[in-house]
Amino acid sequence: MCSGGFARCLGFTLIPLCIVCVLCNILLFFPGGKSVDSKNITDQVWYFGGILGSGVLMIFPALVFLGLKNNDCCGCCGNESCGRRFAMLSSMLFAGIGVVGAGYSVIVSAVAINRGPKCSFFINGTTLDWGYPFSNGDYLGNATLRDTVCQEPAGVVPWHLSLFSVLLVMGLIQVVLCAFQVINGLLGALCGDCCGGGDEH
Repeated sequence: MCSGGFARCLGFTLIPLCIVCVLCNILLFFPGGKSVDSKNITDQVWYFGGILGSGVLMIFPALVFLGLKNNDCCGCCGNESCGRRFAMLSSMLFAGIGVVGAGYSVIVSAVAINRGPKCSFFINGTTLDWGYPFSNGDYLGNATLRDTVCQEPAGVVPWHLSLFSVLLVMGLIQVVLCAFQVINGLLGALCGDCCGGGDEH
């Protein structure tokens, strides 16, 4: 497969991943599927890792990759293949932006999973208040702790863990795909659109 065609496939793959990440981030504003006061939403949700990092910042590389197949950049000095090589080279910059965006989402998600959700829980066994009852991911391997500590919203722990885990995995996939495009773009810039087969015309 030529480098332009491969980049187009990456673009098609990134679009649904962006949509999934944006939807996950939006759902996190409704812990346990319920509407709560904004001050009781987990802090990391407000960092918009899924909306900005794996969403908006990833849309630009995806659209650029989709356009590479037929993009000759108007050629340069009358040489069409030169324009295509420049387009592939510039795609590496957008792939780098994608890596930064997805990396940001991965970091936010990892911190959120480790910290746990913000919820209503008993302090000293008597006072019900909002906060972060878990620390250093201690709830991840303790089902009893996950199921009993948070009182409200109901089901907030699996909701939090599931959605941030999806964001973490999607972000890692996006990082890998953009890294592939960095390599693909470099090969396309050095060898032309089809290495070993000459440039397409």
